[in-house]
Amino acid sequence: MVLASALFSILLLFLSSSDLSRADAGFIFNGFRHAGAKITLNGVAEIERSGVLRLTDTSPRFVGHAFYGAPIRFKNSTDGKVSSFSTAFAFAIVPEYKKLGGHGFAFAIAKSKALEGALPSQYLGLMNDKNVGRFSNRVLAVEFDTVRDFAFRDISDNHVGIDINSMISNASVDASCFSRDNSRKEGIRLQSGKMIQCWIDYDSGVGRLDVTLSLSSSKPSSPILSLPVDLSPIFLQDMYVGFSASTGLLASSHYVSGWSFMLNGQAKSLELSLLPSLPGSESNRVWLALGASLSVAVFLILAVGVALYVVKRVKSRDVVESWELDIAPHRFTYVELKKATRGFRDKGLLGFGGFGRVYKGTLPGSDKEVAVKRISHDSKQGLQEFVTEVAVIGRLRHRSLVPLQGWCRHRSDLLLVYDFMPNGSLDKYIYDEPAAVLTWEQRFKIIRDVASALLYLHEEWEQTVIHRDIKAGNVLLDSEMNGRLGDFGLAKLYEHGANPSTTKVVGTLGYLAPELTKTGKPTTSSDVYAFGALLLEVVCGRRPIEAKAMPEELVLVDWVWDKWKEGCILEVVDPRLKGEYDEIEVVLVIKLGLMCSSNAPGRRPSTRQVVRYLEGEAPLPEEMAAPAQCDDGSKKFDSGGRISPRFEDYPNSYPYSSNFEKVSTWSSACDGEKDADLEAGPSPSPLSAS
Repeated sequence: MVLASALFSILLLFLSSSDLSRADAGFIFNGFRHAGAKITLNGVAEIERSGVLRLTDTSPRFVGHAFYGAPIRFKNSTDGKVSSFSTAFAFAIVPEYKKLGGHGFAFAIAKSKALEGALPSQYLGLMNDKNVGRFSNRVLAVEFDTVRDFAFRDISDNHVGIDINSMISNASVDASCFSRDNSRKEGIRLQSGKMIQCWIDYDSGVGRLDVTLSLSSSKPSSPILSLPVDLSPIFLQDMYVGFSASTGLLASSHYVSGWSFMLNGQAKSLELSLLPSLPGSESNRVWLALGASLSVAVFLILAVGVALYVVKRVKSRDVVESWELDIAPHRFTYVELKKATRGFRDKGLLGFGGFGRVYKGTLPGSDKEVAVKRISHDSKQGLQEFVTEVAVIGRLRHRSLVPLQGWCRHRSDLLLVYDFMPNGSLDKYIYDEPAAVLTWEQRFKIIRDVASALLYLHEEWEQTVIHRDIKAGNVLLDSEMNGRLGDFGLAKLYEHGANPSTTKVVGTLGYLAPELTKTGKPTTSSDVYAFGALLLEVVCGRRPIEAKAMPEELVLVDWVWDKWKEGCILEVVDPRLKGEYDEIEVVLVIKLGLMCSSNAPGRRPSTRQVVRYLEGEAPLPEEMAAPAQCDDGSKKFDSGGRISPRFEDYPNSYPYSSNFEKVSTWSSACDGEKDADLEAGPSPSPLSAS
């Protein structure tokens, strides 16, 4: 009996030390070398030999999860009140490139440690595009985000946010910390590679969640972020605690060196000096080991050096194939471009995308600045698109096209050399919040520049060139803010008067003409449709499809049509212009944009007509052309299943040639503020300064 009692006491003692369902439960890990059985890893997360928990590495578009293996009982009953809790952990974020890091990571309390279906990139491995924002997620996360995602209303690319069941933060603040005496506040760069300690404290009594950061082992007296919240409706009785991280096109390594947690008490702060070091910080020991066998090392280095020199000489030779002899313009050597970009170092990185990366450079022997587009072997843009872009734009000569200086093919890398466009792409001036907003005069000049470039491509060059990707992101601005059309990777050529061949549908959503989904045949008219979308977005300062807009404002052209019918057309003008624009020119561009956006290709103006309208050489038609009808007289439906509206009978259709004084009357007759959602941001321009 005594023996049984003793065994029972030992069992209770064991359970009390390992089961976190007790109110006073807690744990602490000063490194994770011996924590393998207590930590559940998922995705690319793993524990390094040093004892550091690595959530992700520099592999693109991956997820890493690390959760405490046992669930924690946060509530005594299903409908009870959540217990207070506290946690402290030390983390570091090391970006793949010094200036451009990947997405961040989050401390999470979730109903499951699997987080099945969670996506990488901006979702941080927590949710996906189907369940984001749903109450059924049952997730509390404190995110440490190093990429600004406008769709989730991020405030910066270096912020801390509290997320409840959504990737849109309930509260967020730029990363910072207070001094111990609370006398000053200092900024912290999350992806600096430095060890940062974080404390997250929830006071169940007052219903408040606090987040505190520090670069030391001591906890400041004031948090940087507080959110009044009752977590009782969010939490289940048992929940899991842990970390989630992800990478996107660019990647960062996310590390956690130590972690403590406590229910109904204060988690113990971590002594940073006692935690395991990040990978690479023990290089001194490596040098000492190498020094012990210096003579052998010198011999090996010399042998390897000679071998590398021979291999480099062989591999550096640029192999020229027969098809390369038929295309222009100048063919650069790989050595020239490597020298121009100083070894393609990330300091000169201008932008990136599915095509690869673009670097700023200066050609050897001159002061000419160029943008080198490096298309890697695993890029979405392959050899065929590369040859197309070189063959097409290499022979084009027009003041409103981005000049191609030359090209290079080196092993698996394809490189294009363009003139450098110092003022970037048009989309960053339309959607971002630049220091200087484009004036209406500048916008109208850019529109005319692009129109003249299209006329050259469609009618004035030796062949017809269909661009197939006209959008604000592919309009670059030179030093004098002239618009230049670029990126010919999707272009198609055919002889004047010939019919284009059937091809797969490519382009950007919102700029694709509706007939492409049926015929698959790109035409000059489909380019005109995309140009119409460009006209409207330049005037309105909005994307052709605004995902976060109200339903009636989702599709830009539909919204503009509605305002036109209501006689409130000036309400669509970008409010950042503050009313400083030529009303006649604005109405001209809007009406032309609507004409170009017709669902019927035959009702759109030709490129030459577009240029004549913009140059004032011809007046616009008095009436808008109606979309085509079916043979039985019924209304046609567009690709979204909506009835195509008729426009010829609108009482407020606005003739270009007369009565422009009515415009001010239209504007004053409409109530409400101008509304433009400007939170969605573009990718960095591939040929310009970022």
